[in-house]
Amino acid sequence: MLYYLAEWLTPSFNILNVLTYHTVRAGASAISAFLFCLLIGPPVIRYLRARKLGQPIKKEHVAALHELHKGKSGTPTMGGILILTGVLFALLLWGRLDNRLLWMAVIVCLILGAVGFLDDYIKLIRKHNSGLSARAKLTGQLVAGGILGIWLYWSPITASPVNFSARDVLDWQKLVQELHHGNPNQAMARIRERMGPASLGALNALQQDPALITDPGIRSTLLQGLNTVLSSADLYDPDAWQGIELPSSIESLLNSASGTENLSDRKRINRALIEAVLPGAVAASRAHSHTSIGVPGFKDLFIPLGPLYILFVIFVIISISNAVNLTDGLDGLAAGASTISVITYAGIAYIVSRADWSRYLYLTFVPEASELFVFGGAVLGAGLGFLWYNCYPAQVFMGDTGSLSLGGAIGAMALLTKQELLLPVVAGLFVLEALSVVLQVASFKLTGKRLFRMAPLHHHFEISGWQETQVTTRFLIIALLFSLMSLGALKLR
Repeated sequence: MLYYLAEWLTPSFNILNVLTYHTVRAGASAISAFLFCLLIGPPVIRYLRARKLGQPIKKEHVAALHELHKGKSGTPTMGGILILTGVLFALLLWGRLDNRLLWMAVIVCLILGAVGFLDDYIKLIRKHNSGLSARAKLTGQLVAGGILGIWLYWSPITASPVNFSARDVLDWQKLVQELHHGNPNQAMARIRERMGPASLGALNALQQDPALITDPGIRSTLLQGLNTVLSSADLYDPDAWQGIELPSSIESLLNSASGTENLSDRKRINRALIEAVLPGAVAASRAHSHTSIGVPGFKDLFIPLGPLYILFVIFVIISISNAVNLTDGLDGLAAGASTISVITYAGIAYIVSRADWSRYLYLTFVPEASELFVFGGAVLGAGLGFLWYNCYPAQVFMGDTGSLSLGGAIGAMALLTKQELLLPVVAGLFVLEALSVVLQVASFKLTGKRLFRMAPLHHHFEISGWQETQVTTRFLIIALLFSLMSLGALKLR
């Protein structure tokens, strides 16, 4: 809302333009969500207490932990409502509501939050630790993952950075030679004419002294000239480009009546035109398929999944939402670890939304991902606001309402930033927690012995003698280390 207000008022009050910046809106959304949760937290907790909507702690279900956790019985749950409402409030204030990626992230969170809410509500009505059946909960997760997967399959979100950089020039000598000898009646001449006086001056200087081609200033000037050509509205002429093969996607844009009205489309067309006449001098731009997943540590290793990408998305959403749900067993643990993962992916979203940074780091360019930075700020603020009341000793639990929706937020951001395989590192703590449950069940079924005193892993250490605050603090340190590892992995390619 404030984004559009700032856009409208900026011509009269230029200083308001600052409210359209992604960085400003991300910070403001975090603060807004935090203050919102801080303010409505006490009345919500009082309401939950008055309605006796407290977490049941039944000895027969958690016998090993009953002595440690029996004091928590009756603590209000369903506190995830605080997180969801805080996120929505902040996004209504600071979000760009025309952004497709923002809507998909919110939809996934709301669907999973609704599933968690039903689960929590049934538990409270029954005064029992059993809520929705496993099949019903899985169905809800399948719906959330299926909607996101189908949308991602049919709605490409990746693109190739359009502007030329030094990395895009394959042969400087050939580039200069082609630009020098362009025929006035051909495409090359049209490119040269639109490069601007500074670039033409650099070309003339190179004609006098070819050795200047190694001069960084000369190269920068030539690149600026090529990038100037990209914005030209009249570069294409059917006669000039007759006989030159162009990609089918560019042909369709050229045939469209509004093909050059949009600046982004115009740049794509002009870049393709330049590439078509300079195939050995400049590199062809290419966007990796939106149904391929990049492998961390490799510059150009992508696994094409095609229609199977939908199943992959469903698997990611189910896995991470359940992993966060399993981690929600100690005061402040799931909320703290989730905010660490979310802010990590928020930073990644900002990086991949910039053509220059994504090109430099060999990451898939996702132009619309910048709004996920604002979404991440909202989730961070709401998570911290909830943590204010969830830290030891907790005044409220998030319940499945919070854990499933937070898991959905992390999974959606991983998928929408095209950094899917980085998720096991970003959310490394959640992976360890879920893996401990899988290993415990597998070991007991195969050998009749348990690997841990209790699973998930945080309960093993709690039963082993660690204080609850010690477990939480040390696990959050581990989550932070995983986050730092994931950011470091962005450069290791």
